[in-house]
Amino acid sequence: MTISTKHANNIKNRTSMSNIFSNSPMRLLIVVAVIAATFAQYGCSSSAASSEQQAPPPPALPVFTISNSSTVVYQEFPAALEGKVNVEIRPQVDGYLDKIFVDEGAFVSAGQPLFRIDSRVYNEQVRNANASLGAARANMQKAQVEIDRLTPLVAAKVISPVQLATAKEEFASAKALAAQAQSTVGSAKINLGYTLIKAPVSGYIGRIPFKLGSLVSKSDAQPLTLLSDVSEMYAYFSLSEPDFIAFKNKYAGNTLEEKIKNVPAVELIAADNSIYPEKGKVSVVEGQFDKTVGAITLRAAFPNKGGMLRTGNTGRIRLPQNLNEVLTIPQESTFEIQDKVFVFVLGDSNKVASKPIKIAGKTSHYYFVADGVKSGDKIIYSGTANLHDDMKIVPVPFASDSLLKARPL
Repeated sequence: MTISTKHANNIKNRTSMSNIFSNSPMRLLIVVAVIAATFAQYGCSSSAASSEQQAPPPPALPVFTISNSSTVVYQEFPAALEGKVNVEIRPQVDGYLDKIFVDEGAFVSAGQPLFRIDSRVYNEQVRNANASLGAARANMQKAQVEIDRLTPLVAAKVISPVQLATAKEEFASAKALAAQAQSTVGSAKINLGYTLIKAPVSGYIGRIPFKLGSLVSKSDAQPLTLLSDVSEMYAYFSLSEPDFIAFKNKYAGNTLEEKIKNVPAVELIAADNSIYPEKGKVSVVEGQFDKTVGAITLRAAFPNKGGMLRTGNTGRIRLPQNLNEVLTIPQESTFEIQDKVFVFVLGDSNKVASKPIKIAGKTSHYYFVADGVKSGDKIIYSGTANLHDDMKIVPVPFASDSLLKARPL
């Protein structure tokens, strides 16, 4: 009886539990609670794992120490070169080219014949003028003879003084005509001289567009050639208004002329980027700014003993600037925000901080810094793209001298 009773009770309990789970709303609540607990536990585990993944070790970045130094930087400006003297050789009389004594590109000395124009017409003009002069002088002598004849007759009161006065006026007229004829002879001789065209200065002959037998005229738009004295070359370059103000502030002197004298020697970079061996001197500043481009032109003179430079060459003028007690920072160590240049400086606890810097000059690879950082500061060399203030890094020091040796200023 006892066993039967227990068995019956067990069956009753099972039936009761089965009724509970068969109740669909209750079953749904339990399932939801289990699932929620499971996800909560999984979420906590994931959060802990994620926190561990978001804390990577600090990056190892190269760091160098900056120090004060003195250096020279250059500003470059496009320049156009011209000879000391550039003369357009033009005919002063009309005629056919009878002779060309020189070739294009030849060096000529002052006074050397260059061209000759057919002179036959001008020789005849000289002969004609001389003939007119001879006739005028004969008339003058005839008038003088008449004066000599009438003078004693007037003194003896044989004839009226009016006749003598008339003779004197005729002499004066004949004398003036003789002088005019003399001037005509001079003009004819000058024109004859113009038929032989000589070099006014020593220099090199340019292109000769006219050939032998060409008809040339003093009204031609094109010259016979261009003669350039290139013993000294002038390089003309322009500065904008801000550059010109900075240029004046760089050098000592109370006047612009004094400042120009204190400008150090400048260099000329040729079109092939080679540096001309002779240094030049800035000597002249134009009197006013060109309103159309807002610039003023300066001139630097360069000796040209070998004649390597010619009129029409182009290049770049390099103006040197001495910088004392400046800091040298590679450009790849900087970044820009709103037209300001920044660097990351290593601070305490190996944390970095961004600082703006004031640039006094630059080369193709380096900035020369006048303010913002100081000697002894440690600068992050590269890998700054993902850095931010107060970020911790592992510094890898290296000497800045090694960088300057690998990539000089």
